[in-house]
Amino acid sequence: MRQATATTQGDMSMSAPSPSASSPSAPGPSAPGRHLGRRLVQLYAGLALYGASSALLVAAGLGLEPWNVLHQGLAELTGLSIGVVSIIVGAAVLLLWIPLRQRPGLGTVSNVFVVGLAMDGTLALLPDAHSLTARVPLLVAGIVLNGAATGLYIAARFGPGPRDGLMTGLHRRTGRSVRLMRTAVEIAVVVTGFVLGGTIGVGTVLYAVSIGPLAQAFLRVFAVPSASAGSTVVAAATPGRAILRP
Repeated sequence: MRQATATTQGDMSMSAPSPSASSPSAPGPSAPGRHLGRRLVQLYAGLALYGASSALLVAAGLGLEPWNVLHQGLAELTGLSIGVVSIIVGAAVLLLWIPLRQRPGLGTVSNVFVVGLAMDGTLALLPDAHSLTARVPLLVAGIVLNGAATGLYIAARFGPGPRDGLMTGLHRRTGRSVRLMRTAVEIAVVVTGFVLGGTIGVGTVLYAVSIGPLAQAFLRVFAVPSASAGSTVVAAATPGRAILRP
């Protein structure tokens, strides 16, 4: 099940205007470190909220986003928690970046651990939801929070998540479109996860059609002026029509 397309802020570039004669000491918007603190807060808040939003979708039991269908199926098979499985899968996918010659950023590595830990932590705190009157609000809240978390995380510009880097790497190596690579990978992920016991339902469909517009809207809200060209923690830009998701 493929998500709707969201244009990333990571591909945007901003030119710093030359300081005017009347204000020679005014720094340009790309002054080194000027927005680093804000970006770090956005990165880790976005990753933590992404894990929490995924936990809400698990608790709702009405269908998960594609990769978590696989994570849940593997959790059922192995007896591990879904968060731990997410970490293991993320690390395994990151290893696939090596032959694809993808360069990870701080956000890429952080994604592997923070999302899974936040998911398990949130699930430990959530009460069981049995009725639709409880499960439907959990589903809606999970999807909206996921969109906000995606906007926070992407706008921080610390590199794509492991799974999205896999798809953009396949795009570069094969010459096929990101759309085709994402569709092929996520169909395989959903089918495998479903066979293993992962949950597909109305939530999966609702997530697929709404996450793109939600992420795009929140990207505008959380946009940060471009970092300096010499930043050592920002990964290389990804294709403009890639959907960057943890």
